[in-house]
Amino acid sequence: MASALRFLILLLFVSSYESKNDNQDNGEVHSACEYASNRRYCEGSLSEGGGSSKSDPKDLTEIAIRLSMRQAKLVHDSISDDSSSTRSMQRQALADCRFLYNLTADYLNASLTKLANSTNTTMEWKSAVYIQSYLSAALTNQATCLEGLSQANVSLRSLSFGKYIANASDSVGSSLALNRKYFVAGKGPVKRAGQNRRLLSNDDFLAQFDDGVPSWLSRADRRRLLQSSGGDGILVGNIVTVAQDGSGNFTNITAAVNAAADKSTDRYVIYVTAGIYSENVDIPKNKWNIMLLGDGIDVTVITGNRSVIDGWTTFTSATVSAVGVGFLARDITFENTAGAEKHQAVALRVGSDLSAFYHCSIKGYQDTLYTHSLRQFYRECDIYGTVDFIFGNSAAVFQACNLLARKPMDGQQNLYTAQGRTDPNQNTGISIHNCNVTAAPDLVPVISSFPTYLGRPWKQYSRTVYMQSYLDSYIQSAGWLAWSGDFALSTLYYGEYNNSGPGSDTSQRIAWPGYHVMNNISDALSFTVSSFISGDAWIPSDAMPYDSGFL
Repeated sequence: MASALRFLILLLFVSSYESKNDNQDNGEVHSACEYASNRRYCEGSLSEGGGSSKSDPKDLTEIAIRLSMRQAKLVHDSISDDSSSTRSMQRQALADCRFLYNLTADYLNASLTKLANSTNTTMEWKSAVYIQSYLSAALTNQATCLEGLSQANVSLRSLSFGKYIANASDSVGSSLALNRKYFVAGKGPVKRAGQNRRLLSNDDFLAQFDDGVPSWLSRADRRRLLQSSGGDGILVGNIVTVAQDGSGNFTNITAAVNAAADKSTDRYVIYVTAGIYSENVDIPKNKWNIMLLGDGIDVTVITGNRSVIDGWTTFTSATVSAVGVGFLARDITFENTAGAEKHQAVALRVGSDLSAFYHCSIKGYQDTLYTHSLRQFYRECDIYGTVDFIFGNSAAVFQACNLLARKPMDGQQNLYTAQGRTDPNQNTGISIHNCNVTAAPDLVPVISSFPTYLGRPWKQYSRTVYMQSYLDSYIQSAGWLAWSGDFALSTLYYGEYNNSGPGSDTSQRIAWPGYHVMNNISDALSFTVSSFISGDAWIPSDAMPYDSGFL
C-alpha cells in the first residue's frame, strides 16, 4: 500500500488542465459538461476548441474527441524518450504504455468515424453504444498504463510524458461525458422480462464436420469454403489446422494467427488439435474475426507461466491475449502455471470487442482472467483462480459458467472479482448470470482457512452483479470485501438478484452505500446479455447458445 500511496501522490502532482475562463456566459458548454468528472477541464477545453452557445451536440462531442486524440498522441510520441531503463519490468511497463496509447488513438479515431456518420442531434443506438464502448476502452488503456508504471515502481516525475497523462485522461473523460449526455442517457431500448428471447438449444454444440466444413459455420462461410475446395472435403480457405505432429497446416498456433489476413471481415478458424501447446499467443489488433477451435477442455491446452515475479507486468503476463475485433474460442483450455506463489499471472487477457468464449476452461491463481476492455461474452466456461481472478474493465457477461475458487497461499483470501471501472460514464462492469459460484476440489478440504468473497472494488466505480446464480456455502456472509478502508464504498455498484444456494442469503451482507439487493427486476434487466452488451446483435448463435434475458 505504501507504493500505491506514493504513486497517488505523484499522480496528484501532475498538473491538470487549467481553463482560461470560467465559461459562466457559455450556457451550452456548461450544460454539455454536466456528466464530466472534471467539469472545469471539460468546459475549458470545449471553449478553447471552439465550442459555443451555437454548437450542436455533434460539434461539441467531436471537439472533445479530437482534443482527446491530440492529447493521446502527445503522450504516445513522448514515451520513446524514456525507454532507456535497465530494469526489465520498467522497460516492459513503458512498452505497454506505448502500445496502449497507440491503441487509444485507434479507438478515438473509430469513435470519430462513427460520430461523422450521425446527424447533428441524433444517432443510432448501436453507434452511440459503440462510441461509448470505445471511449470507455480508451480511458481503460490509460489507467492500465499507469498501473503498469506503478507496478514497476516507475516515478511519473522522472518521465517526460508524465506531465501530459492527467490531461489525456481528463480529455477522454470529457468525451465520454458528452456522448453519454447527448446520445446514450435515457435513449436505450427497454425490454420487459417477457420479451427476451431464449436461444438455448439442447443440441450438441461440439464441432461436427460435414463434408469437411464445421456445421456451425454460417451458410455464407460454408458456401465459400465448399466452393474453394471443390466440395471434396479438404479444409482450405478460412479454416486451417494446427497439429504438433505435422499433419496440419501449422505446428504452432502463433504461425496460424500470423497467416491470417489483416482486418478480414470473414471468419478465420484455427482448428487446434489435441495437445499441450506451450506458447504465448497474441491476437493483435490487425487480426479480426479469428476463432480458436480445440478438441475439448483439457484436451487442447495452451499453457504458459509468465508472472510479475519474473519481470512481466500483469498486462503482458497473459498466456493468450486477444485484441483483434471479433475473437471467438471454443472447446479449449487457457492456463498459466506460474502458481499462487508468483502472484499476478494471467492465463487469458481479452481486449477484443465483440469477443465470445464457449465451453472453455481458464486456469490460474491470482489474476487468472483479465477482461481488460470492450464487450465480451462467456458461456459454459470453467474459470479457476484465487485472488481477484476475474478482473478488468470490460463490459462482460458470464452465463452458465462455473467459477471455481482454488487453494491460495497461506494468509490469502479468495476473491472472485475485482472490477476496474474508473469513471461513472463508462458502460463497463461484470455480470454473472446463471453461474455456479463454488470451490475447486483443492480448496474444499481447507475452506475454513481461506475466507472467500464475491469481489472487491479495484477502482473507484467498480461494478459487478450476480443474478440467478448458485452461490455455495463457502461465500462469506458479508459477501463482499473492501479494498482499503472506505475506498469506493459509496461509488461502486454491487448487486445481487434472485440467486440461490446457501451463500445467497443477503441478510448479513455489507451495508455499503453502493451495495444493492436488486428487488426491482427492471434494475437487473440492465445487466442481461441483451441490454448490457447488446448481445442479440453480435453473439454468433449458430456457434454457441446464449440466453438473451432472464431464465
